[in-house]
Amino acid sequence: MRTFGAIIIAVWVGWFSSEPAFAEKRVALVIGNSAYENVARLGNPANDATAMTETLKEAGFDVVDSRRNLNIADMRRAFRDFSDKARDADVAVVYFAGHGIEVDGANYVIPVDAALERDLDVFDEAFSLDRILATIEPAKQLRLVILDACRLNPFAKTMKRTIGSRAVGRGLARVEPNSPNTLIAFASKADSIASDGDSKNSPFTSALVRHIATPGLDLRKAFGFVRDDVLRSTSNRQEPYVYGSLGGDDVPLVPAKPVLTEPGNPQADIRRDYELALQLGTREGWNAFLAQVPGGYYANLAKGQLNKIASEEARVVATEKARIAAEESARLAAEGARQTEQAKAAALAQAAEEARVAAEKAKQVEHAKVAAAEQARVASEQPAAEKIAAMKVDAGTVAGIDRTAEKAAGDKAPMEARPREPKLPQVASLPAETTAVSALAAGLLIKEIKIELRRTGCYSGRIDESWPKGSSNEPVRKFARYARLSSAPEEPSAQLLELLKSKPDGFCPLECGGREVERNGRCIKREAPRRAMTPKPLSGVARADAAYSNGTYRVCMGATTGCYARDTIKWGEEHARQWCSRRPTC
Repeated sequence: MRTFGAIIIAVWVGWFSSEPAFAEKRVALVIGNSAYENVARLGNPANDATAMTETLKEAGFDVVDSRRNLNIADMRRAFRDFSDKARDADVAVVYFAGHGIEVDGANYVIPVDAALERDLDVFDEAFSLDRILATIEPAKQLRLVILDACRLNPFAKTMKRTIGSRAVGRGLARVEPNSPNTLIAFASKADSIASDGDSKNSPFTSALVRHIATPGLDLRKAFGFVRDDVLRSTSNRQEPYVYGSLGGDDVPLVPAKPVLTEPGNPQADIRRDYELALQLGTREGWNAFLAQVPGGYYANLAKGQLNKIASEEARVVATEKARIAAEESARLAAEGARQTEQAKAAALAQAAEEARVAAEKAKQVEHAKVAAAEQARVASEQPAAEKIAAMKVDAGTVAGIDRTAEKAAGDKAPMEARPREPKLPQVASLPAETTAVSALAAGLLIKEIKIELRRTGCYSGRIDESWPKGSSNEPVRKFARYARLSSAPEEPSAQLLELLKSKPDGFCPLECGGREVERNGRCIKREAPRRAMTPKPLSGVARADAAYSNGTYRVCMGATTGCYARDTIKWGEEHARQWCSRRPTC
């Protein structure tokens, strides 16, 4: 139990003291190359480098030099500067995410300005793994190189070969370090390709940040856990690999925290740990506490504190979305956009505002519940004489908390009679998932998912809190189909929301029915083709009368039958005109 207290104390020391957390000096260089100039850019290396930087900083590294999108000159300068930091270090780590290439059995990482038109260009435009190893060679205890660079190399197909026998491999080549206590970790084993990933980070880095900085965990076991996670997430298509060797002792990247073994009352220890986490007041602190104390009275209080933090985060997100939606609606109105666009923007703004109001109510409920729970906890831990006075909570405050929870949940039923004095078991159950606030949070989550489904083009319905079940949830099934998920999620979840947020606008192409057509990004009913009006044919007499009236009867009659010419000679022009006009020849 005192392990958690030691963790919290270490966090405080890291914040408020300039002394290093551990005796040995640990340094790291982190590089993420995404914005390649001569080939398609990579989506995740910059994000991967950010995640690894945060992980190493939280692990207490003395130096974490983080760089992004380096050209060859910047890369040479970065490694030259880092060699000075590694000279007196005990642990030196280099992490690179981006493109890598293997030529004639030697491995290179590729700067963003490389063109690599010929195989010889790799010696001038790329940076060799041997040079990286030479940079960290002075480190005394551990030298670690991590390459998330086994992606499909776009240079290999276009690169000209100056010598026919020179090989340009697929992925990176197997390597054996010459120095002891040196490890080289590949995202995928030699001669194979690693995935860049469909989410914010690559599968390899996602697993890496979960395990590599675990205090006291031997690196070999940490990379074993990373391998298992990547195989699981890629359906066994990608297997990370580690080259090099270490001695018989455990070699953790982050030393184990000291464990205090002083005797004491376990419940008192839990209380002290809870109060340390309360002073820290962060999500990380409460998660660390719950990892040590997964159940019981104090665990329920800690979950309530996490709900309080989550409600504040949800309020901030909802407020920002409401502001953006309102600005967009105002912009469209000012620019005189089409009524349909203004109506759509206004609907989004209204939904965002409703979500903001609901988030604000949820925050108020969580803060009030936590305040009541803390008051009851303090009362329970005071001497008996003081406990009675402290537990006389104002009945109006308790009733107000209950009314707020019911109003936020939309419950119109009359309130049941409640005891005017709180009891400790009731306070301990406040953060349970069955409360009205949890129902409210679920409704907010569904609204957020529907807003993202609409943004990605997978949904065009109302933004409400309903969640269709199974096959009737066509928008989620459509998103799963285009996102290439193995199955459509059955229930709303934070993971689904994050995946939706990672996709661009219009991710789901518009699909119109057989009797619909696409127009201005919407499906509208197809209009029936207009039939050309065929004039009713005139009778022969009518045609002749028309020819007589407009003077064309001479040409028509004469060219067709010659009747006009014959009648003119025999009967005269007037008779010919009258008689020929009645002939159905025009």
